[in-house]
Parts: sequence; C-alpha cells; structure tokens
Amino acid sequence: MSPAPVEADFAAALSAIRNSAPLIHNMTNIVVANLTANALLALGASPAMVENTEEAAELAAIAGALVVNLGTLSPDWAAAMRLATLSANAAKRPWLLDPVAVGALGYRTRLAADLLRHRPAIIRGNASEISALAGYAAGGKGVDSTLASDAAVEAAQLLARNSGAVVVVSGAVDYVTDGSRVVGIANGHAIMSRVTGMGCTASAIGGAYLAVIKDPFRAAVLAMVTMGVAGEAAFAKAQAPGTFQTAFIDALYQIQAGDLAGGMRLS
Repeated sequence: MSPAPVEADFAAALSAIRNSAPLIHNMTNIVVANLTANALLALGASPAMVENTEEAAELAAIAGALVVNLGTLSPDWAAAMRLATLSANAAKRPWLLDPVAVGALGYRTRLAADLLRHRPAIIRGNASEISALAGYAAGGKGVDSTLASDAAVEAAQLLARNSGAVVVVSGAVDYVTDGSRVVGIANGHAIMSRVTGMGCTASAIGGAYLAVIKDPFRAAVLAMVTMGVAGEAAFAKAQAPGTFQTAFIDALYQIQAGDLAGGMRLS
C-alpha cells in the first residue's frame, strides 16, 4: 500500500475483523487483561488469554495472531512466551511484541532480545523501550518513557532493519517504520496517558489487524490510526480518565471506515 491509507483500506480491514472475528492470543499482563479483551471484542475480534506452558504453544499455532506483552513477568510466563513465539513462527502465524519496561529492567530486556529470534511481525513500544531494544542507552522510568517518540525514530528504523519487524513507537505522535518508510500518526489525546493500558491496548488492536492483513506495515498504520481516532472520539464524550475508558470501548465498537479515513492525521 502507499503510506497513506484510504477509506477502502479501513473498510476492508474492519469488515474482515468484524465478519471473521479472528482469534487473538494475548499473553498480556494482569493490569490490562480486562481492558484489552474488551477492546478486541468491541472492535470485532475474539480474545483469548492463555499464558501457561501447557497450552500457549498449541493456541499460538492456530490463532489468527499472537500478542506478547512483557508487562507482568514471571519465569513461568517467560517460558510460555518462548514456547508460544516459537510455535507461532513455525506455524507461520504473525505475532506482535510489546516490550514493556525493556531497558529499565534487565530480566525483561534479556527476554525481549531472546524473543526477537522468533521473528515478530510488529514490535510496538514507547520511545525508551524501542531505543533500548535497538541497543541504545535509553532506560525508561518503569513502564513510562523518558523520551519523546520522535527521539526514537532512528532507533526504530535500526531495530526494524535488524529484526525484520515493522516497528511502532507510541507517543504524542506515533511512528511506524519498516526500516526505510516512516509514517507519523498525530491522532489521539493526552488523556490516554492517564488511563492504564492504552499502549497495551494498541498492541492488542495491532494483533487484530495483523490477523486479517498480510502486510505488517499496513496493519500497524491502520491499527494506530484506529487507536488515535477512537481516543479522540472518546474524549469528545468523556473528559476524565474513568469515564474515558468506557467511552473508548464504545468508540471502538461504533467506529466506521469513514471516521478513520476522515480523521487520520498522517505525516
């Protein structure tokens, strides 16, 4: 596709998600599981939360896409993530890596580097996480970035070239790159940083698009536009974090291709 999607791109993707309800295997953290499951359901996908070593590989091999989120790790979860990503790769199922707090903590930083061997289609994180995963010295403050998203574009391009993945840097402006092309997406609202799990939800939505779109670059761009435009629609109805979260789920449920094509702000 050209870097700028048109209404037909959104219409085809939303129709595919809503008609087929792709199964999205989420290995996500305990803080956000409910929000990400509801976001996927609202958009039209079918979420499954499986993170044990007995089932993770089996589900990853048959799911439409796998989303691996490092938010709340344990040795058992890490073992299951290794099994699931290996299985997804072997079965040619696309998977997305969300490297939560990579760079700030050593254990997850080493795990993320290990998981890259299993070839994620998309990597989505904040500027500090992406910079650290690319090998730059950029430790975050816990799960929060200490860098603006535009400061990590060069690191994202390097990571994309080295990993073969499309890389998304989330922030006030979201950036999507495949190592050469770079698209900036200026949608969303600052209140999204006051609701836990918005970044994790972006990864889950990325998984839904990845399940129905073969091109990871196109899937990532459409997913981040969807997150941003839905966030703006939610803020128009709810200007406080608690009610915003509910309004955001409603916005995903109601969003149409024309809303996305007409509302996106790309650079």
